Amino acid sequence: MKKVFRNLTICLLIVACLFSLAGCGGSQNQPQSAPQKVVIYTNADKEAVEAMEASLKAAGYEGKYVLQTMGTSELGGKMMAEGDKIEANLITMSSYFIDSAQKKYNMFADLTMEAKPLMQHPAFYAPILANTGAIFVNTQVIKEKNLPMPQSVKDLTKDEYKGLVSIPNIMNSSTAWLLVQSIISQYGENEGKAILHKLLENCGPHVEKSGSGPIKKVRAGEVAAGFGLRHQAVADKAAAKPIDFIDPLEGNYSLTEAVAVVKKQDAATTKLAMEMANVIVTKARADLIKFYPVALYQGETVSDANKPGNPKIFAKPLTVELLEEHQNFFKAAQ
Repeated sequence: MKKVFRNLTICLLIVACLFSLAGCGGSQNQPQSAPQKVVIYTNADKEAVEAMEASLKAAGYEGKYVLQTMGTSELGGKMMAEGDKIEANLITMSSYFIDSAQKKYNMFADLTMEAKPLMQHPAFYAPILANTGAIFVNTQVIKEKNLPMPQSVKDLTKDEYKGLVSIPNIMNSSTAWLLVQSIISQYGENEGKAILHKLLENCGPHVEKSGSGPIKKVRAGEVAAGFGLRHQAVADKAAAKPIDFIDPLEGNYSLTEAVAVVKKQDAATTKLAMEMANVIVTKARADLIKFYPVALYQGETVSDANKPGNPKIFAKPLTVELLEEHQNFFKAAQ
């Protein structure tokens, strides 16, 4: 009886081993697991989000991603705090934040893009849009109040403009950084701080949290002049609104937003994110350039009105650290 039991036990062990080996062999031949949905984090405006989603849908990626919008400060804070542990697989964001996060965490994978950029940029991101700063005015208010047409940011500090100027706040809006770059570049920090102080005095309650805040105040006639996104004023003038734009003596500075793919262990999902990044750059640009008319890639053209008259680049590389320095400069001028 003991012999029979022992033989039965041996047989069961052999069968168990065979099943185990079959299972191991089978797992080696199974295909890799399907990719998860790509998580996209973006600081883009409504128009940009719609352009990106339209391009992804047309390319067959509808239902294969989840997109979440955030403010620049919120998304930038997450990137700088979480690094590659961030939930997102794909990010569209201000390029200076992407640069700083990469420097800190090495969290983005190099992209392979078909489009050829006009300006050199790191391999781990590709620009998708750009914003340029300028002065704009309400021509009716200028005429009614008999104000001189401003030619520079410094002109907006004149006494006759007191209470009649609107600018964005650099603590809330990256558009204000375009203004601060122009002031520091032209006048240096000492004279520049005095100019910014007078400008803020002339603004009074019209220092806006949003980059689009100043153009709204100028359109409504609440103020005579403002500083903000150049293309908004160009579009208003083309639509026969009483708006005109001025490329300031201090220069037109620009900020780019870019797409980047986060390095993840899930190779299939990362590959899918890479495909989507390429679609955004190559397919969404046709719509993006309509809303943000700055040429970024070879073959792109914009109207003469949308070409800034005094384009300049800040002497130092744009980084989160530099932004913080300029935010302190702004606060010190208040």
